[in-house]
Formats: sequence, structure tokens, C-alpha cells
Amino acid sequence: MMNDTITIGLLIPFIGTLLGAGMVFLIRHQMSGRFQKFLLGFASGVMIAASVWSLLIPSIEVSSTDYRFAWMPPAIGFLAGMAFLLILDTIIPHLHLNATKPEGVKSKLQRSTMRVFAISLHNFPEGMAVGVVLAGAISGQSNITTTAALALSIGIAIQNFPEGAIISLPLYSDGVSRKKSFLYGALSGLVEPIAAILTIILIDTMMPLFPYLLAFAAGAMIYVVVEELIPESQNGDHSNIGTIGVAIGFVLMMILDIM
Repeated sequence: MMNDTITIGLLIPFIGTLLGAGMVFLIRHQMSGRFQKFLLGFASGVMIAASVWSLLIPSIEVSSTDYRFAWMPPAIGFLAGMAFLLILDTIIPHLHLNATKPEGVKSKLQRSTMRVFAISLHNFPEGMAVGVVLAGAISGQSNITTTAALALSIGIAIQNFPEGAIISLPLYSDGVSRKKSFLYGALSGLVEPIAAILTIILIDTMMPLFPYLLAFAAGAMIYVVVEELIPESQNGDHSNIGTIGVAIGFVLMMILDIM
């Protein structure tokens, strides 16, 4: 039963990415700027809500019973997660959506490859978040239930759908074939189950740091939202569409987690 839960929890987010990338076979024209802004905002809202309800609040609850200073694990873990993504963002060559200049170390990689790296950067903390919550539910040493863990997987899958579309559709518009565009979108999502599996494998030795790990994943996800998703959704005209997307994504993930 537990193995089935792990398998389902790992596959659900990746399926969301596959479905989003598969939009390249259904849409024959370039994604509109307004719709793109909405999707970016929507993904931001889901990630913010998931960071709070699925990661930070459980971290605080565990810390309040196991630690003298209940604020310490969530605070340290959150800042460590932010710092970790900052380091990756500085090192790994990647190209954000609608950007002309790559970030990270100088590289001769193709633009399409660096776009995949950009999405993969923030898929890593999402995969880690799924892994640490699944591990917490399975271990029985936390107040996280399997239902809550699967709810997080579903929430991540929901926001992975626009991410898969955001990477495959622009590639197709740039002249890449539909099949290759879909493949690039799918590859960007492979980071998540890999990160989740690694987290689950290591969780036994790191269980004493469980509240730190929850907050670490939250900090890494918030870094992605603040550094990439929200700025891109607010760039140019019609920024209010991105804001509406944030509100809808946040409330949807909140409802999903509470239910």
C-alpha cells in the first residue's frame, strides 16, 4: 500500500508536466502573451500556497513539539532553501522565458537547452517538496497524512501543466518540431521525480532534520516564485492578468490542501 502511495505521489506531478507539454499537439499558433501571464501567475499562486500549507505550517507544528525554540528549524530551513536556489541560479546556465540574455556561467549550450534548464531549476525544489512530504507521511513520525501528501502532489501537477505548456509552445513557435518541443517539455519534468526519489532515499538518515527539510523545500520554492515567476508575469502590459492568476492558483491550492 505504501509503495503504491509513493508511486502515485511521484507520478502525478510528472503527468501534469506531460499533459502541459502535450498542448503543443493541440495548439497550432503561438501562446498569447495574456494567457502566458495568467499561467505564470497561476503557477506562482499554487507554489506560494503549497509552501505555506504543505511545508511551512507542518514544519512549525513538528518544531513546536520537538524543539525548544520552535521558530528555529522553519527559519533556518527556509533561508537555507533560498540560499541553495540562489547558488544554483548563479551556477547553472539557463535562459528564462522571454529573456534574451542567459544567466549562470557562460556556456555554448543551445537556447532551447537553456530554457529546459530554467524550468528544471524550479522543478527541483518542487520534487524535493513532494519527496519530503511523502516520506514524512510514510514514516509515521510526523503529523502529515498520506492524503495531505497526495494533495501536494496534485497541486504540483496542476501548476506543472502550465509549465509544460510554457516550455513546449514557445519552442514550437521558434521553429522546433512538435515532437522535439514535447520532448523538451517532458524532460524538464523528469527532475521532479528524481529529486523526490533522492529525498525519500535519504530521509531515514535525515529524519531528525525533518522540519528543516520541510522549510528548506518551502524556501527553495518561494525563491523561484520571487526570482522568476512573478517578475515574468508582471513584465509589460496587462500585469493584472498575472495577479489574477496568482489569486486563483493560491486559493485552489489552499482549498485542495484543506480538503
